Amino acid sequence: MATHHLDDTQPHAFWDHAYPPRLRIQPGDTVVFETLEASAGQVRPDSPSEVLGSLDFAYIHPLTGPVYIEDAEPGDALEVEIVSIKHKGWGWNGVIPGFGLLGSEFSEPYLHHYRIGDTYCEFRPDILIPYEPFCGVMGVAPREAGRFTTIPPRENAGNIDIRHLTPGSKVFFPVLVPGALFSCGDCHSAQGDGEVNGTGIETMMSVTLTFTLRKGANIPELRFITPPGKKLTVADEGGYFVTTAHGPDLFTNAQQAIRYMIDHLSSEYHMTREQAFCLCGAAVDLKISEIVDAPNWIVSAYLPLSIFRHG
Repeated sequence: MATHHLDDTQPHAFWDHAYPPRLRIQPGDTVVFETLEASAGQVRPDSPSEVLGSLDFAYIHPLTGPVYIEDAEPGDALEVEIVSIKHKGWGWNGVIPGFGLLGSEFSEPYLHHYRIGDTYCEFRPDILIPYEPFCGVMGVAPREAGRFTTIPPRENAGNIDIRHLTPGSKVFFPVLVPGALFSCGDCHSAQGDGEVNGTGIETMMSVTLTFTLRKGANIPELRFITPPGKKLTVADEGGYFVTTAHGPDLFTNAQQAIRYMIDHLSSEYHMTREQAFCLCGAAVDLKISEIVDAPNWIVSAYLPLSIFRHG
């Protein structure tokens, strides 16, 4: 089985099944994808916060690919094994006015830079978030003709932001067009479930994936298997502080749970509300705790206590 390499010099920030593949491979082959961070270079290690107030969303989610897998046909499933994801030393997340779960409540941009090591992403010296990398965007070409934005997730997967697609996982995509035409990018060094501020820790990465086919599997949407013997997050070790919110609307409940968490972080850990919102996006997990007892449901926001260093 062959190993191929794709650099990050020809990104595409859209889905389009007429867009020509950069590479053709055989089932069983491995591809190393070099990927840009989510802004396609609009945000740099020396950028000030103001840059997030003038982002050009036409370049958001620069993807590396597409890759044509020989013998892939509609009705098959494309199995993608995540072999490794390696960072390049720096990442960012931030508050983009009007964007994210509470976007309308933050009028000023705020950019937070992270130094990334082998096992942790440094929010500040006393707050270290585990390095648990994944691709925020992975997908195949859509069945419909035309050019589509990458911003929402779709039948072809795309901007899924599933934080558990870390190395060792296997992901299954429905093949919608001949060759599947797989692309990936928007890699994150860490992220809370929900990506509530609209950004994970956005990072340039080298992503190594192995491709196989499951003929005639006919899966309707993405599904995946996490690695055996691995916790969903290493942050489980220190317990959690959890805020909850109830009501008849899950989206509204999620907003309220995060507001409560921002209040807690701001008052207990001496940070601005903008910094707290960023930390929520990078480390806080939203969970549906209850959805059967009408008229109200419960959404909980889990803050891992192990990220805080004392002394």
